[in-house]
Amino acid sequence: MTTLDTDTLEMVLKELRKYADKELKPEYLRELDERDEFPAEVLKDLYNPEKIGLHLIFIPEEYGGLGGGAYDIYRVSELMARIDLGIATGVLATFLGTDPITVGGTEEQKAHWMGRIANEGLLVAYGATEPQAGSDLGTLSTKAEPVLEDGQVVGYKISGRKQWISNGGVAEIYTVLANAPGGLSWFVVEKDAPGFGKGKHEDKHGIRASNTAALFLDDVYVTADRLVGGIEGRGLAQAQAVFGYTRLMVAAFGLGGGWSALERAIRYSQTRVQGGGLLSTKQAYTHKLLVPNAVRLEAARAYIEWTAARIDAGEPDLQTEGAIAKFLATEGGNKAAEDAIQALGGYGYTKEYMVEKIKRDVRITCIYEGTSEIMEWTIARDRWQLHLKTQGAYYRDWAVRLDKLAVTSPAGGAATAALALRALAAVLERCRLDRLTRNQHVLFRLGELIALGETAAIFAQYASTPSKAIALGAETRLAMARIHAREAALKIATDGLAWAIGAGQTDPQLANTIGLPAIYAAQAGRIEDMNRVAADLLAAFPAE
Repeated sequence: MTTLDTDTLEMVLKELRKYADKELKPEYLRELDERDEFPAEVLKDLYNPEKIGLHLIFIPEEYGGLGGGAYDIYRVSELMARIDLGIATGVLATFLGTDPITVGGTEEQKAHWMGRIANEGLLVAYGATEPQAGSDLGTLSTKAEPVLEDGQVVGYKISGRKQWISNGGVAEIYTVLANAPGGLSWFVVEKDAPGFGKGKHEDKHGIRASNTAALFLDDVYVTADRLVGGIEGRGLAQAQAVFGYTRLMVAAFGLGGGWSALERAIRYSQTRVQGGGLLSTKQAYTHKLLVPNAVRLEAARAYIEWTAARIDAGEPDLQTEGAIAKFLATEGGNKAAEDAIQALGGYGYTKEYMVEKIKRDVRITCIYEGTSEIMEWTIARDRWQLHLKTQGAYYRDWAVRLDKLAVTSPAGGAATAALALRALAAVLERCRLDRLTRNQHVLFRLGELIALGETAAIFAQYASTPSKAIALGAETRLAMARIHAREAALKIATDGLAWAIGAGQTDPQLANTIGLPAIYAAQAGRIEDMNRVAADLLAAFPAE
């Protein structure tokens, strides 16, 4: 997809901030949470072209939208999550719901449905998940039976149940995945179709401002032109084609939710006196609860922006990159929100302070659009195959490129990131030689280590360029990249060694093969960099 020009994107973000400052104050958001209420009027405002027209970002220009690209959607998604993740999820659901049409629809279907969504500001829902299927779309039980006239398929009768559907009870258009005789296929169903029912709004732990409901389909009839793409059996491929894209959006949600909580903890530390001084002056606070979370989130941001640029350049098959971005950003956002409660102490545990709500909200990002465990499995499976295909050269070659970068730009931790990737290659090769991935847990842990190694490499490559999305300068980001590279290298080496030994590896020199002594030596300067980042965070987010 094309990327908006800078002025248009900044205008959308400015209008969204202005609307949130006026209409979505913390008191109102806490009331929505308490009442478990979907703010229909807010979504109407957000979708109103005279106000913001937020949904137009997701719709191509030829169908009446703005034609935003992955970078634009990341920026909007992060800001929405900073404001409220429940409301953001209502927006996400419309985007997800349009995906099957955008990716697999005929030109006539795209023009009709995307045009209606753009012009009428319709809410959309994405009906894939089922009570027993979860993230495993291949086990769906919903059926689409063809209706024949004179030997020709004129329509389908769809029967089944969908679960955990965002916008499920409030959408006007639904894209529903069902098993047709030719295989999994997407169908467009409108809200008032006979036999189509919606369950009660789920009483959820968090994102209570979003509507989540089950869908019930009892011989729901749709005409043949509601089969997305006009050919049966393409549903799974259509769903997988956008995973890199949609998971990047959820990654931005984790990023925004995490920063929303972390920013509050940073500001609070500059007003709260404890033990004779401000919390902001104490390493026990800043170096445990603030700096590590900021570093992890900014490492995720670098990887999100790198992946978004590749998507916008038209590069296909970035599902693994989307999975890495989602895994690190959502786990990082969840940890940042958890630590923000700790940072505020007893206050953070009360509903009067927003960090309590943010923690409940951001938790879902580790679950929906593929759980963290699904992400670990996806990452490990795909990169394991790449390791085998390249005979171990993939990460070794990347490390060589980082070594060259370290010569010209040594400040971003490229040399340490190279150590991390060499350690990763050594662990993967030992797993191959000793067949350690027969243990499922080892494979999943490799997924986590791969995510850390790749984000360390990308952060080192991009740290010298300030992000437009956050007020942290190049020197701060360089220090953050060095910290993240050290942490990634150390965890890859120590955890990789521990799990390999635990699974029965046979190399008595594996610690040296991994490069553990050099990785320990690379930890020099870690506290100094943390001091620098702590000071910069306090300067960037002063007490209000």
